[in-house]
Amino acid sequence: MKTVSLAVAYMPLVDAAPLIVAQEMGLAESEGLSLDLIPAPSWSSVRDMLAFGRVDAAHLLSPVPVAMALGLGSVKTALSAVSVLSANGNVIGVGRAFEDRLRAAGYGFDFTDAAAAGQAMADVAGDGLTIGVPFPFSMHMELLHYWFEATALANVKAQIRTVPPPLMAQALAAGEIDAFCVGEPWGSVSVDTGVGALLLPGQAIWNFAPEKVLAVRTDWAETEPHLLSRLMRAVWKAGRWLSQPESRTAAAELLARKEYLDVSSELVDRALSGHLTISTSGEQRQVSGFVEFNRGAATFPWRSKAKWIAHRIAERTGLDPAAACDAAGAVFRSDLYRAALADSGADMPGASEKVEGAIRHPTAVASGSGTLILQPDQFFDGRIFDPSK
Repeated sequence: MKTVSLAVAYMPLVDAAPLIVAQEMGLAESEGLSLDLIPAPSWSSVRDMLAFGRVDAAHLLSPVPVAMALGLGSVKTALSAVSVLSANGNVIGVGRAFEDRLRAAGYGFDFTDAAAAGQAMADVAGDGLTIGVPFPFSMHMELLHYWFEATALANVKAQIRTVPPPLMAQALAAGEIDAFCVGEPWGSVSVDTGVGALLLPGQAIWNFAPEKVLAVRTDWAETEPHLLSRLMRAVWKAGRWLSQPESRTAAAELLARKEYLDVSSELVDRALSGHLTISTSGEQRQVSGFVEFNRGAATFPWRSKAKWIAHRIAERTGLDPAAACDAAGAVFRSDLYRAALADSGADMPGASEKVEGAIRHPTAVASGSGTLILQPDQFFDGRIFDPSK
């Protein structure tokens, strides 16, 4: 098979691992591909490189192609999210001054209770707070809005500021932000540099949220279906490898390299293991499934998750929620996923959408092999989202 080079943009984050592993472990090569991995300085750069044809595919925030389908933002190119690269993986953190106020008020940083964390934050917020997020259309933003609306934080004056992930700790140290929501390892960097403490994992707000997607231009997907299928298989195999506990040490060392994340492998291992250090005093918390690359159909592009994102964005921006959900349903391409991975060994659910937030315990569902177990996907306040309504 002739090797074809594909340019792929990514941000230096732990959840870019499937693309990095696919290239470095020979999984792309086994599909006749060579991935030219191009790091970007910001999420707007990733989006623009993909939209304007600088790259063929991208590691992208899951809400970005949805927002673009709703006509939001300055770029109108149609993008398709052909698979989910990772579920979960974000952390919410605060600066040291805010941490001191929380501890003085008796908050224990239990790292699990989003309602209690919201109440504690609201109690000490004073005149308000400034929060850093990596991009306006991001799961970070959606999680924060959901958390604020459903807790005492609804009464707190908050300002959102866009900060690229690698610069989050610097922004905290400079006093530009009081708190943040970011993907690893950059939350842990704030702890290790002595400027921050971790308050919650993103999954404490919505468990099994689709964090990053493998995105391509829709017209490219239509004109290069065989290349796309080969790319999707390589990336899926990488996610399966990453999900094996015995792969963790090698994966951490690989991602930590200077050309990728350029941090210590120990920082990367925290995210892969879910064993997080949350404060400068060395407090630790264990988070099961902190970032998922394979388990529980983690990479399946559920149309219902795209519709939840669209519904939330529409309500916030004044768009018609029903029309937004219809448009978003065509962005998460479960049809292309099924076609590309039909013979890969991936166990796929029988349906392409579901009620979001309804799964409280690991649950067996109808699938190709009959062995698929979906993981809990609840929202912290118990609400559910039924895309059929």
